[in-house]
Amino acid sequence: MLPKYGSLQPASLDEALGVLAGVGDVLPIAGGTNVTMAMRVGEHRGKILMDVTRLPELRGIRLENGYVVIGGATKVAQLLDSPLIAEHARPLHQAARVFANPLIRNRATVAGNIADASPAADTAPPLLALGAEVGLVSTSGNRWIPMEQFMVGVNQTVRQPDELIVTLRWPVPTARSVGAFHKLALRKGSACSVLSVAVAVEAGGDGRVSEARIAMGALAAKPILACQAGDALVGKALTKDTIEDAAQLAAESTAPIDDVRGTASYRQRMAGVLVRRLLTEAAAEFGQE
Repeated sequence: MLPKYGSLQPASLDEALGVLAGVGDVLPIAGGTNVTMAMRVGEHRGKILMDVTRLPELRGIRLENGYVVIGGATKVAQLLDSPLIAEHARPLHQAARVFANPLIRNRATVAGNIADASPAADTAPPLLALGAEVGLVSTSGNRWIPMEQFMVGVNQTVRQPDELIVTLRWPVPTARSVGAFHKLALRKGSACSVLSVAVAVEAGGDGRVSEARIAMGALAAKPILACQAGDALVGKALTKDTIEDAAQLAAESTAPIDDVRGTASYRQRMAGVLVRRLLTEAAAEFGQE
């Protein structure tokens, strides 16, 4: 049973930001899928819930100045319906496909998923791999925070109480870019990740990697970017040996735990397996054996 709570529904972004700046204990919500569950177990007591779903600034998926831009209140199901996401953010599109179940996908939002800051958040590794930034706005101004700096621990982010996640953005990938996502879970639907991996690789005309970003979820206290693994691929072709080296470095960068879904050793080993698999798929798309 939900505890008693106050509720607000601002008519404009300025009104919402004014509330956040002037009223204590206000929690912005859109889909509310994580918040509702937390409230049932006694969290967020005394909070005022502020519904931001109707604010136009938090809605829509578009191209703008070389970026793919999505509103924070974009529902996960809308990612699946967007041609822009399918074309310019395949890892995110694939993550949306295995996100919870259709009922949750039609309620949960992208901003809500990353604001909750679960280490197993499904949208976080794709956004990390794509080089996304989080757009935070307050009455004092706005700032862009790289995804790798936004989450700082379990259910912890750098968002301040007076800030609202309005948009997220990432550079439009080049024609020589490929990306993919894979989630390992105990069942196909409505399951939290045992671990997940997303990769985004760009290659030059000679087939050598010019940039590689490898991101992983449920393998540390927050979703992580395996920087050493990605850097090890730059300037090289995606061969069996270079892929194996990157997979090993990625696995070594993790700090998993034992829990009901899997052991730390299993998670670390499977991290290498999934990185190897996704990079091998990328090599095939580049026409490399």
